[in-house]
Amino acid sequence: MDRKRHGPTGLLGFTIVWFGQFVSMVGTGMTQFAITIWAYQLTGQATALALVGFFAFAPVVLFSPLAGAIVDRVPRKVVMIASDLAAGLSTVTLLILHLMGHLRLWHLFATGFLAGAFGSFQFPAYSAAISLMMEKKHYARANGMLGLAEAASGIIAPMLAGGLLVLIGIRGVFTIDIITFVFAISALLVVFVPEPDRAERETQRASLWQDSLFGFRYIFASRSLLGLQLVFFASNLIATFGFTVFAPMLLARTANNSLVLGTVQMAFGMGGVVGGLGMSAWGGFKRRVHGVLLGMAFSSLVGTIVLGVAQSVPVWIIGALATALVLPLINGSNQAIWQSKVPPALQGRVFATRRLIAQISAPLAMLAAGPLADRVFEPMMASGSPIATALGHVVGNGPGSGMGLMLVIAGVLGTAVGLGGYLFPAVRSAEALLPDHDAVPTPGSAEDPA
Repeated sequence: MDRKRHGPTGLLGFTIVWFGQFVSMVGTGMTQFAITIWAYQLTGQATALALVGFFAFAPVVLFSPLAGAIVDRVPRKVVMIASDLAAGLSTVTLLILHLMGHLRLWHLFATGFLAGAFGSFQFPAYSAAISLMMEKKHYARANGMLGLAEAASGIIAPMLAGGLLVLIGIRGVFTIDIITFVFAISALLVVFVPEPDRAERETQRASLWQDSLFGFRYIFASRSLLGLQLVFFASNLIATFGFTVFAPMLLARTANNSLVLGTVQMAFGMGGVVGGLGMSAWGGFKRRVHGVLLGMAFSSLVGTIVLGVAQSVPVWIIGALATALVLPLINGSNQAIWQSKVPPALQGRVFATRRLIAQISAPLAMLAAGPLADRVFEPMMASGSPIATALGHVVGNGPGSGMGLMLVIAGVLGTAVGLGGYLFPAVRSAEALLPDHDAVPTPGSAEDPA
């Protein structure tokens, strides 16, 4: 390493950062819950919520190649702190606007875009940092812990937000979120985040533009890596199409009952917690590709379809638990594959591009899902036509039934994508075809012998 060590690293350092991010995720989840209720009560349309999601998520994807190039040039600890700081400033802006009585829907678009742009740095920076803080054998468990934090925050945030919105209002929720960002940054400040060897970095130095394109060249040179990302591309397109309308579907089916929405969202978190604990203890399948493909199929078949068909809280809870239970397995297994195969000095650029390929379909699905729900599926299911009557036996015919049908469609297609991955040798045998990065003689080689 080319830096003097200051502060804990390894498992202790990772745990400190992990806990800081967990606290921050709770605050962010509370804010997201609050603005979901606020935006839907203001407009009563699925399109409004879809646009809030789009403007927050699109820059995360679009700026990823540039973010990855910068992550491999700048100390990753600095990048992580800057990302958290920008997200906190976005919430500060929302709080000020609400205090002045000027908060409007388009402000959620603008602040979401700002936070998303800086958030594009977070995934490659944290992913690459784990590769250097932890031993390779602990990658899957470390990623399972991150999934556990995300899932646990999914339990706590809706529960706290639902109660605190009544007691202290949306302004109080914003204030708590700001405090959690400060906590997360403080946790980062006290740990030591190792950096790749300086000589290794310098041998790969190119212009920022060339570095931004490097990840594409690396991934496209390997059929296995590209195949894995195309599976996620299809899966994210389909899942986002369905889950963009999930919150408005529940609100429509329950006459804007925020308690039901919070309860079901907590069930997602509970499923993720159980899955994250299991992944942290178990570490996943020995062949991690099984965790990716079988997990996708299970989540869609047993989870997403049930959520679309259900018309009562207990069944929604079952669907939410099943959907979220295997997400730590899917994401932790995939992350471990990439962390094992890609050299640490390249991971910022490669992981950022990997995210773009996998998730660029999600913003497109967000833009399509809201208008399709409001203008096509909901009117169709309320029309009383023969097709609406036939489908009504599955998803009902009342408010929200059209959006329920969208979830059912997403579940069927998602199951097909997960199982369909086994049809391609480059995907199902990716781990055997790709050498681990510490076995590659020349860093940067991504040759795939398939």
